Amino acid sequence: MSNTNLLLPLRVPELGPSLGKLVSGTERPTHWIPLDTVRYRLATRIIEAAGEARRLAAGNERSAVLAALDHAVWQAAWDEAVTSVAETVAERVSTHLESEARAVKMDKRRRAKLQLDQPTKRAIAARLGSVGAGLLPVLDAIDVRAAAALEATALERGAVEEWQETLKLAARRLEAGWLALEQALDRENSRWRSVADEVARWRKPMWPVAVVGAVLLAIAVWLGLVFGGYVESPHWLSYVWVRVFGR
Repeated sequence: MSNTNLLLPLRVPELGPSLGKLVSGTERPTHWIPLDTVRYRLATRIIEAAGEARRLAAGNERSAVLAALDHAVWQAAWDEAVTSVAETVAERVSTHLESEARAVKMDKRRRAKLQLDQPTKRAIAARLGSVGAGLLPVLDAIDVRAAAALEATALERGAVEEWQETLKLAARRLEAGWLALEQALDRENSRWRSVADEVARWRKPMWPVAVVGAVLLAIAVWLGLVFGGYVESPHWLSYVWVRVFGR
């Protein structure tokens, strides 16, 4: 068989350098949400997937190699990171709003309305996840390049090289998505801080006190007029007076 007809080995590139600050850290202040654990887990998932792909490549399991780093693997890693961050945001926001509401002595009914419902939590996750939109076209390209690399021979070396470069590009886009996620967290923090400030400015409405006070004052004025002889005393008042005071 001619060497030109032999399938090229599927060598998996090192992805750690392309992941950049996902591995080394961004040195940004953590602010209100700790991110290092999620960042580390995201980078680890990709590096471990690459390691598994190399193990499979050593056994010439070509389809399994490509599947180990396909679109679904990258997407699942990103989605897991976003979900974890979004859940932490929702938990922190709920705790903060509850704390502010208790500080101003907000009643339980109003405090209950401040708790984040499922649509709000999904909206948070959607806002955070959308910053990774630039990753999606590259993930689609991975599957396209993988299909070409699967049967690539020496005459089609470029197909394997394109697959390798697309994997490194995906790693760089994942890093960019993570950096954008950190910036999105700053915006999310500003959004919910303004809500918390509104809660902190809440004061118990005074109109019930004013209404009760006005009613009591009117009764007091009326009684003063009755006992002063300026207004005729109704029969029921005499009855009540006798029943209460006995005379």
